[in-house]
Amino acid sequence: MRYPPLDLPAQRQRELTIAALLDQLSGLAARQPVLMVLEDGHWLDPTTTELFERMIERLQTLPVLLLVTFRPEFAPPWTSYPHMTSLTLNRLGRRHSTEMIAAVAGGKPLPEEILAQIWAKTEGVPLFVEELTKTVLESGLLDDKGDRYELTGPLPPLAIPVTLQDSLMARLDRLAPVKEVAQIGSVIGREFSYALIAALSPLEKRALQEALSHLVGSELVFRRGTIPDATYSFKHAFVQDAAYGSLLKSRRQQLHARIAEVLEDRFPEQAEALPEILAHHCTQAGFVEKAINYWYRAGRRAMARSAMAEAVAQLNNGLEVLEGLPAGPESQRPELDLQLALGQALIAARGFAAPETGRAYARACELCRQVGNAAKFFQALYGKHAFHFERAELHVAYEVAQELLQLAEERDDGGAQAPNPRIG
Repeated sequence: MRYPPLDLPAQRQRELTIAALLDQLSGLAARQPVLMVLEDGHWLDPTTTELFERMIERLQTLPVLLLVTFRPEFAPPWTSYPHMTSLTLNRLGRRHSTEMIAAVAGGKPLPEEILAQIWAKTEGVPLFVEELTKTVLESGLLDDKGDRYELTGPLPPLAIPVTLQDSLMARLDRLAPVKEVAQIGSVIGREFSYALIAALSPLEKRALQEALSHLVGSELVFRRGTIPDATYSFKHAFVQDAAYGSLLKSRRQQLHARIAEVLEDRFPEQAEALPEILAHHCTQAGFVEKAINYWYRAGRRAMARSAMAEAVAQLNNGLEVLEGLPAGPESQRPELDLQLALGQALIAARGFAAPETGRAYARACELCRQVGNAAKFFQALYGKHAFHFERAELHVAYEVAQELLQLAEERDDGGAQAPNPRIG
């Protein structure tokens, strides 16, 4: 038996998009050598990872230098290429740490006692060296003598934070009202727009803009563009985590709820284009029904552009949220939609015979029997049949096919009786 092909128009569009991006890179490289920098490669989504893998393959014949930074736990798929070189960056030594401290301090020497503590507590982690130095400079422990810094008095015990998290929190705490803006931004995400935070912040316009300027001046947040079209991003995920972690759980939930409401009411185009963002905020806010709906929409949208790995993750997120609903028709109907969509995505991502594919369609069949949805039962049975057939479990596949045929005959559905009905 031949099974229907995947959604070729979406796949073709995906291929055309990747080809266009690669051609654009080739065009740039034809005019002059190109330097590309990809930071934090460990945050790449599956689709972007595929793009870079294809790009790196093309780089063998182009005058392009691509520099990728990532955490040790990330296993990039392109390390086997002969034209790729891996370089492990170790922690800074004492000399380089001291040079970084001096650069942050504007070239002015710090007391040896302070230098020793910064070195001992940061252990050469560059971000921690930078942030802890700024924390000390802002702490009031030092007096600026013009060409050097001196202690204002005896160094109190525990005056210098022990961890990066403590250091970041100390800096945020000293920023007073700015801290609340950073907290709201952290709930929005690693990046947030001026328009959105202005809709969420209780500060009036001038005060909000001053707070954002202070954040940018502290280098905890970077800005692109100008107000009102500006976009802000946290310097590092650790900064966002520190601001987010400083909020009580109840306050975080309130902010997620407010963000979801504002996005729906004032930025409907974002809700339509990025349903996964709404899904995340509704999940964190405890809006279970809305979250399930948005995760389903996000999964279907990802499938439409052949981003199957993302679709599988988003649909599974919806199923996890669905566990918060009581058993019954209110949870069975949305679960059926999620399971059928998940089955389709899994066929594309892992194949007809993958165990996860079988589980999705088996559960969908069970749900169809419970809710009595004959139309969707055709999809579920056909997916289940394909799973067993591809695994050469022919006896089970035959039984499912018989059930499918019987259902088609009962409904006098000629299309369902055809040898190749399409799933979905």
